[in-house]
Amino acid sequence: MKYLFFTFLLLSIVAQPQTKKLAVEKNIDSEFLFNEYLGYVKKYHPLVKNASLEISMAQANLMMARGGFDPKLEVDFNQKQFKNSEYYSILNSSFKIPTWYGIEIKAGFDNNEGVYLNPENNVPNQGLTSVGVSVPLGQGLFINQRMADLRKAKIQVKQSQSERKLEAILVLYDAAVAYFNWKKNYNEVQLYQKYSTNAQIRFKGVKELIKQGDKPAIDSIEAGIIVKNRLLSLEDSQLKLNKAKLELSNFLWLENNIPVELSDALIPEEKLALTIEETLKTNDLLNADFSITNHPKINLLERKIESLNVDKRLKANMLLPKIDIGYSYLSNPRNFDQYQFNDYKVGLDFYFPLFLRKERGSLKQAKFKIQETQFVLDLEKVQLTNKINAQKIEIQSLSKQRNLISGLVNDNNTMLQSEERLFTFGESSLFLINTRENNLVATQLASILLENRFYVSNSELFKIMANPD
Repeated sequence: MKYLFFTFLLLSIVAQPQTKKLAVEKNIDSEFLFNEYLGYVKKYHPLVKNASLEISMAQANLMMARGGFDPKLEVDFNQKQFKNSEYYSILNSSFKIPTWYGIEIKAGFDNNEGVYLNPENNVPNQGLTSVGVSVPLGQGLFINQRMADLRKAKIQVKQSQSERKLEAILVLYDAAVAYFNWKKNYNEVQLYQKYSTNAQIRFKGVKELIKQGDKPAIDSIEAGIIVKNRLLSLEDSQLKLNKAKLELSNFLWLENNIPVELSDALIPEEKLALTIEETLKTNDLLNADFSITNHPKINLLERKIESLNVDKRLKANMLLPKIDIGYSYLSNPRNFDQYQFNDYKVGLDFYFPLFLRKERGSLKQAKFKIQETQFVLDLEKVQLTNKINAQKIEIQSLSKQRNLISGLVNDNNTMLQSEERLFTFGESSLFLINTRENNLVATQLASILLENRFYVSNSELFKIMANPD
């Protein structure tokens, strides 16, 4: 009868692999590869799409800034009619072309008439045409507000590319952690299902041995306790697995923003440890030094400093006096090609605050902001370098720990098999077998947790690198 119990143990060991193989042959379960999963997140997740909108908004802002250099057509018409008398009719029209260096080219046509027309508005009967130019000699010649807005808008387009990467990488990191959590809980369920089956088969075998008088009745109590503990652990692990599936479904979307749920027929990638570094592009980094020159955070801060320098130049320009001069050649439409030097209009505008306290204070603030951002940039470079090095050390250490714990699992499995053989010869007890099995289960659970830490550590490095493309 002792050999009958040993037969039960053998059946419990081989039952689980056969079930899994049968499921694969019937296409009941299918692996949902990690690389495929990240592809769905990159392509369809709303927050990743939202991150791409940063570039579109920056391009729209650039279009707005370029609008400051668009030609402008202006028409001003006023007319007053009272008691059958035309008091006045005033038409002022102009066409202005702003240029890059603050110079503005202007062409105009005026046609005014009326009984009570202001004498300064008198023009020839055919109207008066003019062509001229306005030039700022102080403020606004080499930089002005519209020039600064356009330069900053171009910089913002580059900033938006870095911002998109930083926003997308956060979503991908959370998605990766959700996948690893799903895989961890799935492996725990598979583990508890296997040992729950073993415990039930062993329980039946023990009861059969008790009936034959080969084992004391108390052994059935101990075997039943193990069954209940295994079932309790299995139920708890299934609960965690269901919650992990729902969490993973938060990152699964299709076209037209259609959310999808994870099918029960899908299982996580079995040999993920062999592909994760290639999928997250951390394999090259682990074998070579990583340059942070093109890191999105570094580029973002550098572009911010570049934008602040534009503000500083604009505010430094405000220290200059404001001197605007304008010249326009005047002629009636018929004689426009006959240039007369004495027909013109000139203007001069001058403005200069005596103490410049507002302008000097604004310039100091701009310089302080540049210094502040430069400090942040220097700190960020050091922190990124240290984070990358620390993460590389952690991944290397976890790889060594995984090898060590794999040896522990094999050793505990060997001890369990040895105890089972001794049991068949009557030289061991059910208590010792349960103890050996508990040690093996605990070691396998620790191996699953360590494997999950290895995956998460790689995703942390992926997050630090901030290269989602």
